[in-house]
Amino acid sequence: MDVEPLSRNAPPLAGGPLHEQDWQSLTFLHWRVDPATVAPHLPPGTRPDLFDGSAWVGLIPFRLANATAPGARALGPVPYAGTFPEINVRLYSVDDSGRRGVVFVSLESSRLAAVTAAHVLFGLPYRWARMSITTGGDGTISYRSERLGDSGFGGSPGPHSRVDARPGTQDRSNDELAVFLTARWGLHIARGGSTRFIPNEHEPWRIVDAELCFLDDELLAAGGFPGLAERPPDSVLFSPGVHTAFGRALGGARR
Repeated sequence: MDVEPLSRNAPPLAGGPLHEQDWQSLTFLHWRVDPATVAPHLPPGTRPDLFDGSAWVGLIPFRLANATAPGARALGPVPYAGTFPEINVRLYSVDDSGRRGVVFVSLESSRLAAVTAAHVLFGLPYRWARMSITTGGDGTISYRSERLGDSGFGGSPGPHSRVDARPGTQDRSNDELAVFLTARWGLHIARGGSTRFIPNEHEPWRIVDAELCFLDDELLAAGGFPGLAERPPDSVLFSPGVHTAFGRALGGARR
């Protein structure tokens, strides 16, 4: 089947939203890689999604806020555990139905309750970490994370990530590469012996250029991409954020 076209506009969620959350102050760091390097990290029934002949590996620090519990949107955001810093390592996939998605290699969170719930409910590879986000007087945003144990469920310090980035002013919202990297309307995840697709929707991203001021990262290497953080990223972008809704998981065939 043909791959769905890139679009800044999300398709509507079939059956309506299951839960919601805000993504705030996102810095997108991306590196070009050989597709053969990415393919072993993807779930069955998916393959690397390519741009300009390359697969891409992302390191995305941000704040997740105001998350509601799945199936309990009417109760409002989950107190305390519904807001936390996050840093994820992610890849880009396309399945046999032509759906483009994200595959998470790892996700750091400062809330153990959120880590546990994400593992149990969705099988997502969240890891518990000591984290912070601060903004300097010049607008530079500093993201800090140190995993609590290699497995992220407590213990001696595991891999860390330290990112300083300064948002720019040049609009990149309609750049083809920016759309490819950010306008992803679902995630692929191996669950229960099959690959599921969890759709999401939100308003079009507002994306600007950004300057990477400092990077000291071990998450990329821990995720299976050694040496990547030792070279400058091929794309650095920033977004103030979006309000996001997630739908129910779908099987391999498009509905």
